Amino acid sequence: MSAQDIKAMMAELGEKAKAAALELSIAPSEQKNDALLKGAALLRANAPMIKEANAKDMAAGQEKGLSGSMLDRLMLDDARIEGMAKGLEAISQLDDPVGEIMSQWDRPNGLNITRVRVPLGVIGIIYESRPNVTADAGALSLKSGNVAILRGGSESFHSSHAIMDCLAQALEQAGLPKTCIQMIPTTDRAAVGEMLTMSETIDVIVPRGGKGLIERITRESKIPLFKHLDGICHIYVDAASDLEKARKVIVNGKMRRTGICGATETVLINRSVLESQASAILGDLMDAGCEVRGDGDIQALDDRVVAASEEDWGMEYLDAIVSVKVVEDVKEAVSHINKYGSHHTDCIITEDNQAAEDFLNQVDSAICVLNASTQYADGGEFGMGAEIGISTGKMHARGPVGVEQLTSFKYKVRGDGQCRP
Repeated sequence: MSAQDIKAMMAELGEKAKAAALELSIAPSEQKNDALLKGAALLRANAPMIKEANAKDMAAGQEKGLSGSMLDRLMLDDARIEGMAKGLEAISQLDDPVGEIMSQWDRPNGLNITRVRVPLGVIGIIYESRPNVTADAGALSLKSGNVAILRGGSESFHSSHAIMDCLAQALEQAGLPKTCIQMIPTTDRAAVGEMLTMSETIDVIVPRGGKGLIERITRESKIPLFKHLDGICHIYVDAASDLEKARKVIVNGKMRRTGICGATETVLINRSVLESQASAILGDLMDAGCEVRGDGDIQALDDRVVAASEEDWGMEYLDAIVSVKVVEDVKEAVSHINKYGSHHTDCIITEDNQAAEDFLNQVDSAICVLNASTQYADGGEFGMGAEIGISTGKMHARGPVGVEQLTSFKYKVRGDGQCRP
């Protein structure tokens, strides 16, 4: 497509979104929930079509040489399609945040003031190879009264459009404009560039993807962002850790799904448990097929450990690779995480309450975990039904961005003829 064609296409998407936003902002909860439930039913009914579309993406991904973890993020089977359907149903059961009175008070002059939740408006969501984000992002936007313009990655083009077709049908069946959720119909990267300039029609951008994508969007966007940065997640094994908990949590945190943002990328081990715990932890990881890159102390424990470089401490592998380092205490662990981490999700394994509180209070991350896998960094696991991303910034929303985080508020002031003296 020519630059002029892309500009015209994006302008049309924006105009349709803005028009739909007014209607959706006042749609009753029952109508939005009906669309979500119909969407879940259509995903199930169209599972063969979705898998057929996904097979095209998988074949193209294999030909392109995508890594195993990236192909895992891309792959859809019956279980994952069912997971998307259940996600829509779970979102339909959430309380509708739109119109919620957050606070209310009366002034001495008789004015009544309420602060009320309202949708943000139009959300532009840019993501890479996980097609299930299409369902999650569309559903969360709908529930929170927001119109969504989606831009999925080129690797998931066919899969995402198959899912999008189900959502569009569900909106129409529920009597809502199908333009409440739209998908950019091209893989041309120029469409993203144009999207980032559409401040008249898009109210916020939510980017989900690798470092390169986030850096580009941060640099070019003229629209406020909810940043979903790298998932450089850590597990710190404290002096007072329980070995069995540590072994179980670390293997799950790293190996359950290596290609998701909540996967553990670095393990920090307190020097006092180096001899008693580290060998078992390293053995578990390598037995599970994980490459370990360690500092000198870790290398000395097992000749299979590869020497870690400075770059490894800030690396999001998204693969069966983990870096391991020895630290002296909680303070050094916190310092390392705050320096090399991405403010996403970090965990401490300990039975020491003071060490736990020091870690949870001092680590500067959106999600801080005690004695549990970093892979719980997920809106569904937080009881939010799903999430549109994990915001690693500090403004407006932080951590899993669910329906409540996709709202702002307005003040409604009711009087009876008052005039300010």
